[in-house]
Amino acid sequence: MKNILVATDFSNNAYCALFYASQLLKSQPCTFYLLNTYNELSLLEGEKLPGFGGKKVMKQLKAASEEGLARTSYRIVLDTGNPNHQFKTISKKGDLGRRILKLIDKKEIDLVVMGNKGQTQAGELFFGSNTIKVVNEMTTCPVLAIPGEMDYISPKEIAFVTDFRTGCQAETISPLLDLIAITDATIKIMHINENKVLSDIQETNKETLRTCFNGIEHSFHEIYEFSDKAKTIDSSLDKYKIDLFSMVHNRRSLFERLTREPVIKDVSMYSDVPFLVLPNKSGK
Repeated sequence: MKNILVATDFSNNAYCALFYASQLLKSQPCTFYLLNTYNELSLLEGEKLPGFGGKKVMKQLKAASEEGLARTSYRIVLDTGNPNHQFKTISKKGDLGRRILKLIDKKEIDLVVMGNKGQTQAGELFFGSNTIKVVNEMTTCPVLAIPGEMDYISPKEIAFVTDFRTGCQAETISPLLDLIAITDATIKIMHINENKVLSDIQETNKETLRTCFNGIEHSFHEIYEFSDKAKTIDSSLDKYKIDLFSMVHNRRSLFERLTREPVIKDVSMYSDVPFLVLPNKSGK
């Protein structure tokens, strides 16, 4: 992972996401692109938005964005002092999701990092609304979502949550394999099983994962009884003391079914565990 895009709204949560990524990849030569977007709906800190927009307001918003990025860049360099890392800032007018998608291609981004919660401190979702939007639009790049304001702990126990139906090929989970190699973590494959008997496709995908994790300390864990998948995952992460977990996102996947369940409105769901979302590159 050489090019990392970190979205920031200058909240403490956003900075914690940046700091977490810098520590996670501290042994790797990386360029971090710090992105802040602004538009007519943006509020300057401590000020009210005038009734009418205009060039003057947009200039103020741009200046505030650039100043915030400069402060963030200075702070992360001061806090980390890592010669392996360089930090570049990008201030852009427009929609965050669209800007991220454009920058992924332009800057050859390997990983997008976001905080789960932003300035609104919304606790009713386990993803911030911007994070969900970016994840749903992402087809080529993994997204690492960092919850709240947390201290960095090097991941030693990583979970891969799957239904064995799709997203089990090496091409899809390669970013996860990269993180495991960097952290020397063990991997727990957590299967949320809706049927006690696996289909032929599921059995094949399970064996594919076994091959992918060959040479890495790993174990399989079946979870059969559940009334709510999201809560089941949450309790399993706690049970196995998971430091980071990952799922594959694609249409009709377990991830998408989870994000549509009413339980995502539960307060602080997954609030303690960083979440790596992988795009399904294999299409299988």
